[in-house]
Amino acid sequence: MSFVPVLTAPTASGKSALALALALEFPLEIISADAFTVYRGLDIGTAKPSPAERNAAPHHLLDVVDVTDTFDVAQFVTLAEDAIAGVLARGRTPLVVGGTGFYLAALTRGVPLTPPGDPAVREQVEADLSARGLDALLADMQALNPAEAARMERNPRRVVRALEIHRLTGRFPGEFGRRAPRFQYEVTAFTRPPAELEARMHARVQGMFAQGWAQEAAWLAAQISPEGTPRPTVWQALGYREALAVARGHLSVEAAAAQVALATRQYAKRQLTFTRTQLNAPALSPDEAAGHLRYRLAH
Repeated sequence: MSFVPVLTAPTASGKSALALALALEFPLEIISADAFTVYRGLDIGTAKPSPAERNAAPHHLLDVVDVTDTFDVAQFVTLAEDAIAGVLARGRTPLVVGGTGFYLAALTRGVPLTPPGDPAVREQVEADLSARGLDALLADMQALNPAEAARMERNPRRVVRALEIHRLTGRFPGEFGRRAPRFQYEVTAFTRPPAELEARMHARVQGMFAQGWAQEAAWLAAQISPEGTPRPTVWQALGYREALAVARGHLSVEAAAAQVALATRQYAKRQLTFTRTQLNAPALSPDEAAGHLRYRLAH
């Protein structure tokens, strides 16, 4: 095939369900493009595909590292490209499915040639983030490189990484260029009307707490350190801080669910902006996306 298909949509839109429906019609294998389903044990809060869903279609890049391990975009791209090559060698079709824009950009456009970071410098930037806040750090970036500040999409993890590299090299990650991608891709994106998407997000968060999300967050905290202060990279997974607050009795489920739903809505807006501006993929309706993919997979 000339292009590897990619399916992306905001959180709670139903991209996994659409991917599984397509896998019942076509010889697909799903390549997950999610920054947190790679971690073993992060199941409920990441809406990781269930064992039944994994049995319905082969999935790749789920449960590949422990929560105490580091994992970055370069590792993702290496594993994803190897998985895609394996699927193609079996005469089947790889379908990349996920909502982590930074991972999708690196896969489809090439891995950034950014040099390694430094944990000590990263800790300094994280301390600045805690003390001064995200807006102040973005203002620092805006003064130096407005395009790079806009590219962050208000993602704290990416801001920390960008400032870490700038303090080490005097350049931002976007100034280092990219390695050519191994395959060519075609991105299909979709979303739902705002009211419908918000309702789905709220129901999803409520369901996660009912399944034991608070207990999963407490487990995560215990894995990272005896004091329960997790590694920042893992702890960026949406909603886990609020879920831990429920486990520790600092928040009610209702209050935590409201906070997570709000954060999810904000994240979904950033996802759509990134998809449109960085992946050059307009957001279709679910039916339009399904029809487009069915046509592409059949021809």
